[in-house]
Amino acid sequence: MNEPVLKKAMDTLEFLSQDAIARQLYEDRQKYLHDEASMIEGAMAEGEARGEARGQRKKAIQMAQELLNLGVEVAIIVKASGLSEAEIISLQEEN
Repeated sequence: MNEPVLKKAMDTLEFLSQDAIARQLYEDRQKYLHDEASMIEGAMAEGEARGEARGQRKKAIQMAQELLNLGVEVAIIVKASGLSEAEIISLQEEN
């Protein structure tokens, strides 16, 4: 028999033979571990979303700068990049 499967069966048997207090402590610990894993997973997803948003913004700024250099009108750049008119004007003043 596969050793991990046997270990899991032994752990389950040991758990089932414990008294009510020990069983409650075990269940509380399992819930804590599950909650902690969920929090970490959520934080990682949030971090990835933030990084993606920053990358998209950087790309929009880069595109707007290139369009400004080509002489494209600010109103068109606003529509194409998703940046505000004030942001485009600020980029234009920097150049």
